[in-house]
Formats: sequence, structure tokens, C-alpha cells
Amino acid sequence: MPEPTDMIVPMLREMREETRRGFTEMREEMGRRFDQTDARIDAIDARLSTVEKIVRAQRAAFEGESVLGRYAAKEVEERLAALERKVEALEAKS
Repeated sequence: MPEPTDMIVPMLREMREETRRGFTEMREEMGRRFDQTDARIDAIDARLSTVEKIVRAQRAAFEGESVLGRYAAKEVEERLAALERKVEALEAKS
């Protein structure tokens, strides 16, 4: 049986190799998890982009309806004003 002092160096080498393997495995696992997380974030970004496009389109539609409503209201006011002028003119003649 070898002396205990002769066993220390080989044991330390084994421990160092086991530690290296452990860190390598841990780095690989972390890399896989980061890749999965990146993929999930990319999917969320894509969904968010779609939602933002929908919101922008709805806003534009609402603003368009609002502008169209203002024009329609202005046209109605102009027609009413023209009718009032005609009525006033007819009243003035009678």
C-alpha cells in the first residue's frame, strides 16, 4: 500500500478533473437555458410587436372616424346655417 503522502497528488488531480467536468457541464446547461430563455423572449417580442401593430391600427381607425365625424358635423352645421339664411330671407320678404 502506498504512503498517504504519495496518494495526495493523484487525488488532487482527480478532484481537479472532476471539478473541471462539473463546471463544463454547468456551463453547457446554463448555455442551453440561456438559449431557451432567449427563444422565449423572442417569441414574446414577436407577440408584443403584433399587439402594438393592432393598437396602432385601431388608433388610426378611431382618429379617422373622429376626423370624419368632425367633417360631417361641420357639413351639417353649414347646411343648417344655409337653411337658416333662406328662412330669414323668406321671412324678410313676407
